[in-house]
Amino acid sequence: MKKLLFTIITVLGLVGFAQAQETDIDKLIEFKNDNYNFGKIEYNKAVSFEVQLKNIGKDSVRIERVQVGCGCTTPKYELGPYAPGQTFKVELGFNGATKGVFEKNATIYFSNGLTKLIRFFGETFEVPANAAPAGAASKF
Repeated sequence: MKKLLFTIITVLGLVGFAQAQETDIDKLIEFKNDNYNFGKIEYNKAVSFEVQLKNIGKDSVRIERVQVGCGCTTPKYELGPYAPGQTFKVELGFNGATKGVFEKNATIYFSNGLTKLIRFFGETFEVPANAAPAGAASKF
């Protein structure tokens, strides 16, 4: 009897988990800049971009947290809740302290166990030590 009860509870739990995983975040929230290309940026120069979000679902949504992949990335956001039709944003700052090509990730965790992976990438370059200042005119 205990085995049967355990089996039933396990099966019901797995069915519930599978249904929760079937929810497609892109059907509930519209994302802009979720795959952002910085292009070329100066090494060690802090930059940032905004991920723009819009609740296109029928229920309010709330940001639980934003988890970044490393200490070089800083998120700024408000938890919400955000009503259907409401727009909101997550700002991601990057300190530029990666030499050369980089690819970084951040994960936004929403209410109801939903997540969205945000990706940004680019390439840093070093300014030569003897480079002329920007906007400097040469004199002949």
